[in-house]
Amino acid sequence: MKKNTAAIVLAVAALLSAPAAAAHAAGYVPASSTTVIGTPTPGATTLVEFSEGSFTAGEPVGVDITGAGAATLGALPTTTVSKQYEAAADGAVAVRVGLPVGASGSYAMTATGTESGNVGTATLTVVPADAAASHSGAADGELAFTGSTVSALALWAAGGALAFGIGLVVLRRSVRGAGQAV
Repeated sequence: MKKNTAAIVLAVAALLSAPAAAAHAAGYVPASSTTVIGTPTPGATTLVEFSEGSFTAGEPVGVDITGAGAATLGALPTTTVSKQYEAAADGAVAVRVGLPVGASGSYAMTATGTESGNVGTATLTVVPADAAASHSGAADGELAFTGSTVSALALWAAGGALAFGIGLVVLRRSVRGAGQAV
């Protein structure tokens, strides 16, 4: 009985570990080897780099980019653009992505080595041009200041004081008016 239980446990462990081994055998490029340089904005060019060792030296690398465009799948407009690149001697690939003036949303990039089978991915999330322009007044790493320096508590206190003062004036007039009528 113990041998059967041990055999079942080993079989289950082998089945559960098979997908993990398959994922590593597929040759995925780690996210740490992919860098998006620049802020993806409409009408601008963004550079996506896959670092050395991502692909085999000199191998053809097919790059596909899918994002907002002319074709529609269901309710979402999408289009895919493909281009062939060649990996450098160290296996690195640099891709310049020119975004259209009307770009919006996210663009998914997939780079696949035709010899190694290595697959690298990157996501370009487009920042609207007006949002990028409004941020230009802030220092690096800070949000642009768009509010007031007066706190809400101070505004409520001032409004309360004004209402209290108006109430005193109304009360005084009513008391004076009542005293003259007698």
